[in-house]
Formats: sequence, structure tokens, C-alpha cells
Amino acid sequence: MQFGMFGSAQAARGGPDVDSGAGFREFVDRNVEAEFLGYHSTFLVEHHFTGFGQVSATLNLLTWIGARTTTLRLGTAVIVLPWHNPVLLAEQIATLDLLSEGRVDAGIGKGYRLSEFQGFVMPTKEADARFEECLEVMLKAWTSDTPWSHKGAYWQYNDVVVEPPSTQKPHPQLWMGAGSPRSIKQVAKLGFNMLLGQFDSFELIAEEIALYKAEVEALGSTFDPMSVAVARSVNILDSTDDYDKAMKNRMAARLRTQNLAQQSNFQDTREAAAAGTIYGSTDHVSKEIQALHDIGVEYVLLNAPAGIPTLRRFASDVMPAFADNP
Repeated sequence: MQFGMFGSAQAARGGPDVDSGAGFREFVDRNVEAEFLGYHSTFLVEHHFTGFGQVSATLNLLTWIGARTTTLRLGTAVIVLPWHNPVLLAEQIATLDLLSEGRVDAGIGKGYRLSEFQGFVMPTKEADARFEECLEVMLKAWTSDTPWSHKGAYWQYNDVVVEPPSTQKPHPQLWMGAGSPRSIKQVAKLGFNMLLGQFDSFELIAEEIALYKAEVEALGSTFDPMSVAVARSVNILDSTDDYDKAMKNRMAARLRTQNLAQQSNFQDTREAAAAGTIYGSTDHVSKEIQALHDIGVEYVLLNAPAGIPTLRRFASDVMPAFADNP
């Protein structure tokens, strides 16, 4: 099995006595140590207008991490295409791919937080069309060596050659977030790798992987288990009190996200929060990772709210057992 990281950093707001960059620096240091511990990748979110300092300039932070590391894959989970100028985005991703010598995993998506669409004064009903046009332009930007033009519904370009080229050919590895049968089929049709969110139950994950595999094979391609990454909140804990505190924090974080996203299917219960977590002793965590492996998961992205302590214990006490897991 393969293990990476998933998550965000925070830049605290406040007056002149607040070090707003401390959270970013800690996150960079965490990634540097994670590479040393044997983690394969880091996937970083993109969010805006939260009021609590989540990462907004994802590629900037990944560039800093890339400069401090040598093997760690640099992933986005996800860049929301409808909010970006596709040519500028293609240039930025290709630049990071060059600087990191081909380590970019470009995760893309359509967005889900209503507050962000409202902040950008963008109707959510345009998300699909904007995503498709942005992706079309980005692929053209990465693969065209001669001048081209584009006259679309949202973007227009005239006689451009987009630079620089990326190290990975024909373009950086693309991943796409999926959470419904429709989106899973779309990922397979596009030929991209698939990112599964951290709130799905094991049963649903098994169904999603099976559908993706069937779609990939129906299109005449070979399914690679490493083309699916599953995010999971992981916390190694030693007592019931620690577990209760961690679950309380988890529920508060989910509610905070829901207030921004305003999704109709949100369940504000401890059971719903626990469904997306692997919290407990190292033995419990190992059993849960084995359960994921048993349903076809080979690539797990850890969202570790406790930070480096959990990453260290997971690397020393859990990862070795799965290093050569067939």
C-alpha cells in the first residue's frame, strides 16, 4: 500500500502580535518530516473566504514545500477550475512541475461550498460548464506547440502559445474529485485518476472503486489500484478521553464546513462524523487500514489533525505492515 497526506494549513488572523505565517511554516515542516518518514505525497486543499485562514493560494504553498523536499509528490485536492483563468492556471501548474522535476499531481474539481460561489459572484449552475471549458483550455495549453485561439462562453484567447512546458508529458498527472456515480463515470471517461473524499463509509468506497474499475475496463484500459486515492482522517489515540475530545473537534470542524457549504445531505451526528475517521490505538488503526485494503484501497491519504505526532506513530507502528501487502 501507499500512504500520503491530505489537508490544509491555517494562517491565523489578528493584530500585530499575531504571527499569521506560523501555521504555514509548521505545515511546511510537517511535509519535510513526512517525506523523511516515507510518505509518498501531500494533497493540499483550496478554499476561500472562510474567515479562519484555510489555504487559498495552494500552488504557492506547494512551491515552498517542493523547494524543501526532493521526492514528495505535490498534489492539489482540489483546485476548483471554475474560479480560475485556465491559461494562467496551466502556466502555474507547469512551472511547479518543472521546478519539482515532475512531482505535480494536479487534482481538479468543480467546487461545492456555496459561500465560495457567492463570494466570486458565480452561479453554482455554471459550475459544470465552466469546469469543462477550463479543462479544455488547460489541456490545449499543455499540449499545443503552435499558436492557437479559443472563443468560448467564459474565456477567449487569441493566437497564444502557453509557456512553460511541463516535465511530465503530455501534461502533469491529473486527478479528479468524485462523489457520485455520474462524476465517477466522468473521471473514468476523461482518463484521470480519482480522489475519494474522507466522509464516505467503507461500504460506499467499495462501491465507488468497483464502479470506477468497471468504467475504466469498459473503455478498454487497464485498471491500476494506485489510480484511486482515499482520504481519511486518522488520529492515533491512547485513551477514551482523548477519543472523545478528538471526536468533539471533528464534529465542530464538520459543522463549520457545513455552514460554508450548505449541503442538503449533511448529518450533524457523532455517528456520521465517525464514519469518515480512523481514530484509536495503533492496533485499531491497523485493522481499519487492513479493512480498506480488503475492499480494494491501495492508496490512503491521511488527514492527521494531531499533525507530526500521528504521522510519526503511523509511520513507525502501522505503515511497515503494509509496505509489501499484496
